Amino acid sequence: MPPSQSPDLAPLIDHALLDPRQGQQAVEQCCQEALHYGFAGVCLASRWMPLGRRLLGDRSPSKTKLVSVVGFPFGAVVGAIKRVEAEFATEAGADELDLVPDFALLIDGELTALHDEIAAIVELGLPVKLILEADQISSSQLEALVEVALDAGVAYLKTGSGYGPAVAPALVERLKLLARGQAKLKASGGIRNLEQALALVQAGAERLGTSRGVALAKEQRG
Repeated sequence: MPPSQSPDLAPLIDHALLDPRQGQQAVEQCCQEALHYGFAGVCLASRWMPLGRRLLGDRSPSKTKLVSVVGFPFGAVVGAIKRVEAEFATEAGADELDLVPDFALLIDGELTALHDEIAAIVELGLPVKLILEADQISSSQLEALVEVALDAGVAYLKTGSGYGPAVAPALVERLKLLARGQAKLKASGGIRNLEQALALVQAGAERLGTSRGVALAKEQRG
């Protein structure tokens, strides 16, 4: 993609701070960076929602979004617990939720239960991005999970949690086909440089989840 035609990445970036070994100072810095560069969102653990809301200010369509992960990173807790976490995040001021589903339900073919778990979060009324771990499950499992997600009403399909291989443009292209225009796409995992980020956007990603948002913005702006 020629530089003159490259989209501004900052409004597409969910600036992530999901390292559990980071504290309040790191969260404050993350939010300040997001506001400074005009990032799409700040993605934090649910425990940081009250602080994140104070730092980002009141909700506004034009402002940086406050994004809470739910069931992160593995999704291996019962749906009722995820619902409580999502309710807490919503009440504390989250704008969006990035949800990890129960992959055991997918593996065991319990698709109705999987649908109900996802739908229970969607019905809280915030946009939900479903974390697929798309490069760590089989092709048939991915297709089934996408169908369940679309039926449950998710707003985004998110490639992965970041605990896996770097996301490739080909995976985004495949998810775009599977989504059939019914959900947007968020690419996440191992986004290290400007060239890779732009390739993911060209492939169809409408959000980029990364902890390297500042480096990408600086690289693009020179």
